[in-house]
Amino acid sequence: MYLYSSLIQRANDGKPVRVGLIGAGKFGSMFLAQVPTTPGLVVTTIADLDPAQAIARCREVGWDDSRVVNTEFVDDAEVIIRGDKVDVVVEATGYPAAGIKHALLCAAHGKHIVMVNVEADVLAGPYLSQQAQQAGVVYSMAYGDQPALAMEMIDWARSCGFNVIAAGKGTKYLPSYHESTPDTVWSHYGLSAVEAAAAGMRSQMFNSFLDGTKSGIEMAAIANAAGLQAPSNGLAFPPCSADDLAQVLRPQSVGGQLEFSGQVEVVSSLERDGKPVDRDLRWGVYCVFEAPNDYSAACFRQYGMNTDDSGRYSAMFKPFHLIGLELNISILNAALRGHPTGAPVGFNADVVAVAKRDLEVNEILDGEGGYTVWGRIMPADASIGAQALPIGLASEVKLTAPIKQGQVITLKDIDADTDTQAWQVRNAMLKAFA
Repeated sequence: MYLYSSLIQRANDGKPVRVGLIGAGKFGSMFLAQVPTTPGLVVTTIADLDPAQAIARCREVGWDDSRVVNTEFVDDAEVIIRGDKVDVVVEATGYPAAGIKHALLCAAHGKHIVMVNVEADVLAGPYLSQQAQQAGVVYSMAYGDQPALAMEMIDWARSCGFNVIAAGKGTKYLPSYHESTPDTVWSHYGLSAVEAAAAGMRSQMFNSFLDGTKSGIEMAAIANAAGLQAPSNGLAFPPCSADDLAQVLRPQSVGGQLEFSGQVEVVSSLERDGKPVDRDLRWGVYCVFEAPNDYSAACFRQYGMNTDDSGRYSAMFKPFHLIGLELNISILNAALRGHPTGAPVGFNADVVAVAKRDLEVNEILDGEGGYTVWGRIMPADASIGAQALPIGLASEVKLTAPIKQGQVITLKDIDADTDTQAWQVRNAMLKAFA
């Protein structure tokens, strides 16, 4: 049955899908903007460290007084998870430790969870998903974010009998962006700090999109959910237009730029000299696939597919993603169908902390999007072998050794409290999936 017809039925029966939101930032606000026009869905509770600000966000996105008054606003996410007012929890905090805590609580209390918090998913997602499955609830990627949109394309290609060669997204990238800090980020987005703050956009979070960290995290999420591989030396960010995906993102062995078939990659909307790529895919996602035989390849040509020069490789893409505006798709798949819109099934890729500049002994790392480190994707076995520090655990830890710019930080280089839940769950994930 279609999701919308199911929603109408739930609305007519007076049994709407009940949602609890944790984190009313930019992503959460975009989701909240869709709630008044979605029949059969209601947000019963919103948890935010600043409930008054969450109320203000609801009014900004178009909620009327009645909807605000009939919604519970709290500062403790456990109120949502332990209570009986929600069917699906949306975790949109962006903090790995919080995401791990909330995912495990959802499993313990029988709540489906949609993990906007891809940082937590990459740090320990396979374990969290396993716990949810054992509890009989859904653990899902967030539709609207690029990993879930890419997973939809991957699933389509494989279900049609095509071999997936590459999958990923586009972004604005230059090598110098790896050194970007929260102080320099907004000029790249064409915003002032005041405008960004008014829109609920955190500088450190958005800097992680620019400095390459978020690209690594999102590609690792795809790799772990789709069984694809991470490139050995990190993402290459080749400049590429939407029209050239099949030509550029094919294996080196057949003239492309991929290290091997079946990997994740991000394409840049900028040439290395800073000039814009025509028909760029900055906001979109893609999947490159191969015809399994000569007949299928001939059909690509006959039906107007955009292929490489051999005619065997083609690509599909979506030139945009609408983030929280599309989140309902994940919520409704979980509540009405019992299915995720993507979830990790293994540990293929990790994202590790790399120094943005020369770092000294006793410096405190400030994590994703900050001033000290950025996150680079790495094959999981290589990360384990190097004892690399995951980017999701690279916050509020002290260096015990000097680190050169561009160097991967290892567990031997830090002093950290490894008795926390986040560290323990990460270790449990490694034991179960490494």
